[in-house]
Amino acid sequence: MSGIGALNARSREILQHIVDTYVETGEPIGSRTISRRIGDVLSPATIRNVMADLEEAGLLYAPHTSAGRLPTDRGLRIVVDGLLEIGGDLTEGERGTIDSMLGASGRGYDEVLEEATSALAGLSACAGLVISPKTDPSLRHIEFVPLTAGRALVVLVNELGLVENRVIELPPEVPASVLVQATNFLNTRFHGASIDQALKDIKAEMEQRRSELDELTARVVENGLALLAGGGPDSGSLIVRGQSKLLDDVNAVEDLERIRLLFDQLEQKQGMLRLLQATGDADGVQIFIGAENQLFDHTGCSMILSPYRDTKKRVVGAIGVIGPTRMNYARIIPMVDYTARLIGRVIG
Repeated sequence: MSGIGALNARSREILQHIVDTYVETGEPIGSRTISRRIGDVLSPATIRNVMADLEEAGLLYAPHTSAGRLPTDRGLRIVVDGLLEIGGDLTEGERGTIDSMLGASGRGYDEVLEEATSALAGLSACAGLVISPKTDPSLRHIEFVPLTAGRALVVLVNELGLVENRVIELPPEVPASVLVQATNFLNTRFHGASIDQALKDIKAEMEQRRSELDELTARVVENGLALLAGGGPDSGSLIVRGQSKLLDDVNAVEDLERIRLLFDQLEQKQGMLRLLQATGDADGVQIFIGAENQLFDHTGCSMILSPYRDTKKRVVGAIGVIGPTRMNYARIIPMVDYTARLIGRVIG
């Protein structure tokens, strides 16, 4: 029984009713209730026999004696995989909310990701997260723009087409001409180099060219690149919004501790990149249900995650939600898929 298609129509219908009830209430459902819901087409005795077969196949379980049945992680997987095959769509309101939050112009890469994460958290009632790996793309253009005394804006455009704006502190005696000189120096010498490589080369070249590149310009160049090398879209990051939404399904201190450990693991680079690799290896939305994934073992949580790509169709990150295993998969799967596609268009 590898998928929903391996079940006969009667078993599929009963499994679907059990999963729907679990998503809606979190409570087990019995054969008599299912019989009433389908219009007494099948007797409770017949339904009990089907449920017994599904339990033997590892798709259902009884939380305690004389109770109804709940789906196992494997049972949920079969139904969710069926949803992926059928596909789904957002309501106009949901689409409009995501569009409006991500559609504003003039924002940096990190701001777009934060807005997307907040939008998913709000619409899904789950914890939204975005995973952005450490990359070191080449520089296309860099510019220093004077703001006020002692401050300048660094505008960085990399080969992926991503624009990053950062404010740096400057000595108050720095004139505008020094910023122009720093801009020209970087764009002439290091166009096409990575930030890390430019930073290394710059330090060596500044030592050799102190007569041409005065001390003030050198400080501007070095401070600007050092700031960009240490943060922004080029450093591995994990953005999480709406963690408190997971507490709605927590019934014990042990559950809370497991969820805390989950986020600790995700914040570790190895766990973060492992998830990103699993997402990037396949096309489209990926779903990790309960104990199927080592990170979610015993947490009672599932994750829906989708990669987003740059203009060259390379996976540069992933966005999704973490929620209880009884989250509304039919509604959230198309939500995550749409948001990931929209991020790809926005950053492009």
